[in-house]
Amino acid sequence: MYLDLFKLHDLPFRLSPDPQYLYLSRNHSRAKAYMESTIWFTDGFVVITGEIGSGKTTLIETFLRELEQDVVVAQVNQTQVSALEFLQSVLVQFGFQPFKMRKAELLATLNQFLIEQYAAGRKVLLIVDEAQNLSLRVLEEIRLLSGVETSREKVLRIILAGQPELNDKLDSRELVQLAQRIRLRFHLTALSQDDTQHYILHRLEVAGAAGREIFATDTFPEIYRYTGGTPRLVNTLCDTAMMGAYAADREAVTREDVLRAVEELHWTEYASRTHRELRSMVPGAGARALEQTGSRRSDVILAHVTLSMEGKPISEMPLRLGRVIIGRTSDNDIQIDSRFVSRHHCQIITTAENCVIEDLNSTNGMAVRGKRVRRHVLADGDVVVLGQHSLSYHDGRVARAAKQGESHQPAAP
Repeated sequence: MYLDLFKLHDLPFRLSPDPQYLYLSRNHSRAKAYMESTIWFTDGFVVITGEIGSGKTTLIETFLRELEQDVVVAQVNQTQVSALEFLQSVLVQFGFQPFKMRKAELLATLNQFLIEQYAAGRKVLLIVDEAQNLSLRVLEEIRLLSGVETSREKVLRIILAGQPELNDKLDSRELVQLAQRIRLRFHLTALSQDDTQHYILHRLEVAGAAGREIFATDTFPEIYRYTGGTPRLVNTLCDTAMMGAYAADREAVTREDVLRAVEELHWTEYASRTHRELRSMVPGAGARALEQTGSRRSDVILAHVTLSMEGKPISEMPLRLGRVIIGRTSDNDIQIDSRFVSRHHCQIITTAENCVIEDLNSTNGMAVRGKRVRRHVLADGDVVVLGQHSLSYHDGRVARAAKQGESHQPAAP
């Protein structure tokens, strides 16, 4: 990678939500303050919304890291579940094994736990990320949970975080009672042009830039023009531009590197894109959004990966030009619901020449042929092991090249 060339000790534009890289713009600071208020005020929900890649998850991770020891937290990220499964997920977070319990037993166990924690002087916090995927029934269940109280105050503090569709659900007629319980609601907007520049410089400093100019001054307006200040898009573009500078053996990223990266990513100016197209630009949302809109970066399928668990195939995904993010949460292109897989575990970058898989600073890493790797150029037939799951890589270019070779063989006399 480019760390040695740029004299950095860490990758500055990883997509994983690392709290030490959090840049607190005015909006992010306000959203964090709203989250912190849940510890002191128990009367109602706090709702934080924002587009994909706006920094919600990183904000949550930072908030959690700074909590006092007397706060007990349940963090639920898997939200495409039934009401029963949701209650089980919450109890698992609190250390229970609730999978054989019926609903009445689940509720009784949870109520008893909340009262015990209150009596012991501890605060209990429930954070639901990707809450826009919750069904109306599950949201109503959460409202009922919030009603657990002593004679003085509510016992359970609740933060709901999600994409803007969450607001539409909360404002629906079926959830009037829940909407009345919302104490604070805040929407995270994208960074301004100045904040985008400061965001980039902040991440470079954390990674070890020590004041050195790694991005030329004229790169920042171009980066903002194509990302609109969406943090995850900024990360993607900056990382790709640094790879371009690395390939050219330059110690600073130029405007030309940024524009070449834009071309490689097949992006147009941010302001010219529709709402759905904007979502398709964000790593981790690309595959699903592109399938829905039909607006693909390239219609040519260059390779496939097959996801398996203990040797049994689960799903297959085509690889086109661009990136595919793999991880535990639902905002990934390939979701692997396993405790051995990190939130954003790894990514596959597909170019016209090859496919490269890169670790995104995951906890358990990945292995190819029994050896742990951080970056690996995939060859046809490679199997990448991710905990209990594996990804089998099949390169369509190999088969096409073989066919072309056969077609060019001279005819037999």
